[in-house]
Amino acid sequence: MPLPAEQAAPPPEIKEAAGAGTAGAGGLSKITLGITGMSCASCAQNIEKALNKVNGVKNASVNFSLERAMVEYDPAQANPKTLEKAVTDLGYGVAKRDITLKIGGMHCASCAINIEKALLKTDGIVSANVSFPLEQAKITYDPEIIPVSGIRKAVEGVGYTASEKLEKGDSDREQRAREAEIKRQRINFIMALILAVPISLGDMGRNLGWAFVPDVLKNDYLLFILATIVMLFPGRQFFEGTYRGLKHGVTDMNLLIATGTGAAYIISVAGTFFNLGEAYKHTYYDTAALLIMFIVLGRYLEALTKGKTSEAIRKLMGLQAKTARIIVDGQEKEIPVENVKVGDTVVVRPGEKIPVDGGVIEGLTAVDESMITGESIPVEKTTGSEVIGATMNKTGMIKFTATKVGADTALAQIIQLVENAQTQKAPIQKLADIVAGHFILAVHALALLTFFFWFFVGFEYFNVPVTYGMGAESPFLFSLLISITVLIISCPCAVGLATPTAIMVGTGKGAENGILIKGGEALERAQKLDTIVFDKTGTLTKGEPALTDVIAIKGTEHEVLKLAATAEKGSEHPLGEAILKGAKARGIDIPDAEAFRAIPGRGVEVKHDGKRLLIGTRKLMLENSIDILPANSNMEKLEHDGKTAMLVSLDSELMGIVAVADTLKENSKDAVHELRKMGYTVAMITGDNRRTADAIGQQVGIDTVLAEVLPEDKASEVKKLQAEGKKVAMVGDGINDAPALMQSDVGIAIGSGTDVAIESAQIVLIKNDVRDVAKAIKLSKLTLNKIKQNLFWAFFYNSVGIPIAMGILYAFTNPPYLINPALAAAAMAASSVTVTMNTLLMKRTKLKG
Repeated sequence: MPLPAEQAAPPPEIKEAAGAGTAGAGGLSKITLGITGMSCASCAQNIEKALNKVNGVKNASVNFSLERAMVEYDPAQANPKTLEKAVTDLGYGVAKRDITLKIGGMHCASCAINIEKALLKTDGIVSANVSFPLEQAKITYDPEIIPVSGIRKAVEGVGYTASEKLEKGDSDREQRAREAEIKRQRINFIMALILAVPISLGDMGRNLGWAFVPDVLKNDYLLFILATIVMLFPGRQFFEGTYRGLKHGVTDMNLLIATGTGAAYIISVAGTFFNLGEAYKHTYYDTAALLIMFIVLGRYLEALTKGKTSEAIRKLMGLQAKTARIIVDGQEKEIPVENVKVGDTVVVRPGEKIPVDGGVIEGLTAVDESMITGESIPVEKTTGSEVIGATMNKTGMIKFTATKVGADTALAQIIQLVENAQTQKAPIQKLADIVAGHFILAVHALALLTFFFWFFVGFEYFNVPVTYGMGAESPFLFSLLISITVLIISCPCAVGLATPTAIMVGTGKGAENGILIKGGEALERAQKLDTIVFDKTGTLTKGEPALTDVIAIKGTEHEVLKLAATAEKGSEHPLGEAILKGAKARGIDIPDAEAFRAIPGRGVEVKHDGKRLLIGTRKLMLENSIDILPANSNMEKLEHDGKTAMLVSLDSELMGIVAVADTLKENSKDAVHELRKMGYTVAMITGDNRRTADAIGQQVGIDTVLAEVLPEDKASEVKKLQAEGKKVAMVGDGINDAPALMQSDVGIAIGSGTDVAIESAQIVLIKNDVRDVAKAIKLSKLTLNKIKQNLFWAFFYNSVGIPIAMGILYAFTNPPYLINPALAAAAMAASSVTVTMNTLLMKRTKLKG
């Protein structure tokens, strides 16, 4: 049945958003760069500092987890090339993409050479290879500097044509690089794990006298070979990162890992091949191997989750129609969608995607706009109506004039909004950032000071006896061993384990409870939330219309519903389907009708037993001289409750009313009640009219209702709440929720929702139960508290261990005491065990809904 006119929702108009390569306020431009090669959060800090130092850059923000840099700059002073140079000079990379274009108009090999030259002169194109026999060009380009349309213009500018070959395999080098990194770290971890086990057994077995360990594993030369393999392969990345950072004057976690493992390895090699005294008989290969194994594990887990949200962009792009059918000289012609121009007449048949935005000039249909608006009921389109690209044409053929194409379409603007939200800097920086920025240099400074103190002052002042051990036969060896002990005891093993182990256990526990948490950033933010915003359709409600009321004016409810279902039996409209489904559920036998006729914007007319049967709006009844006064009060009540009410008449006599509505999910009310009991402000946001929205809000117990909100304005509404100082979680399920999910402090998606919503969110409720929102928040608080405890113990260990390693107890104990490297390594291992055991206690905690 055609949707009643008074219920039709207007199509959304997406506002233009500044984005990658676009002009911003005050003549400034914005660009988003994909960054490669970052290994920790301090890398992001280093890149951000370098970009902010570039002349003309007003603001630069680098997001480590998303591998994105958003830069606002003055194009008169800076350009994309200077920004890219600032990144590459630090040793990092800027992601590029590959594209294959079909070239038309070439006549010989010189044509290919001319096109290549034109492409290589174009700003943003890194390489171009044009094949005359294949009539195609393979191009590597920076999508943030030049779009595909700009590449086509460069080809067309020298007299040829170019169209995109729709091949998925070569479209995204950045994605391939991410997959390669995951594979590389997985191989590194497996190798480190396989080698670290025998190294640890052998080294610790010999040093601690474990008889059960085979003698072959205790052999220094075998341990040296195994440890060298660990250092050269899984561990090489840390030394390469350290070299690259020092070369450009920056430090990160690589430096501390490299010096800690390097010190343990070097002192062990020295003890293996040189007779340096009693102290050097102990080796610390296990320290180096285990540390590398744990850190590589962390990097592997990080690589698995890093950049997940960027998949939302690819899925959004996948919604776009690939081709369009336009009218040229009175004939239909199929062309790539990117070649559609404003003003073209586009033809769309039933079951096809609408390729671009436009205005209908001919035809009648119903269009499913749920992928854009989130609303489940298709919207009727007639002459003068607006249609949105990527939506699905359902029932009839239409012709429309293209009004927005390319980057101006509604879908393209939503994509831009998601990209902008993705690249904004996280509000909370991990404590590891501080470690990377300050602790690393401080530890090395302390190790150096320790060496100088004992070499120039302490050795002689305290009259260290030769029989003391610890290299006491030489002031140099004695001082060196103490300074290396400082480095070994300062290794960030416990710090490195504090977060990933807690996240592993927390996310595993979440999975057991149907809650998917995508990494530590969501956990950091969720515990500070104070406002929860729910999308209505598909989140709090079922997302599909259902029969809710049948009111008889004449006869019985059974008779009224049978008449309504008879009229709708020939309809494909969701409202009609809801009526049919409701009638069948009540066991009503539905007869066939004759002469089915859909009346646009009014309802349906059929012949039933020789009588005229109508179902539809007030206007339909009034136009057919049917008295609707007896139904007015019931109609108003139903509409006040947010329901779509339809009148039923038979031979000019009003029979009754049937009502259809999107109904609440079973647990929505309980979910809202639990969150309010926990002290959270709960709001609902929807594109529905105010009357329907207020009715749903009242049913579920929500006082703050944001109604008639267009897709791009959902993100704006979240921004407004954040501007008031609130920490906001957005709970949604639709494509139109993606920008708001990304804009919010924590995006929570329903598992049955669209792939784009799920990829855009940081938390996914797999069981589709909105009560799990409260569980997710409780789990995040539990996990973050455990991380804080772990970090406390890790730093407490360093705070106590470093002074002891420096020799502070030597003057105050009798006999004088210095911790040796073996004990330092054991203490470091103990700190890791403490952190791990503390984390495992989380498994005993039960989540209550």
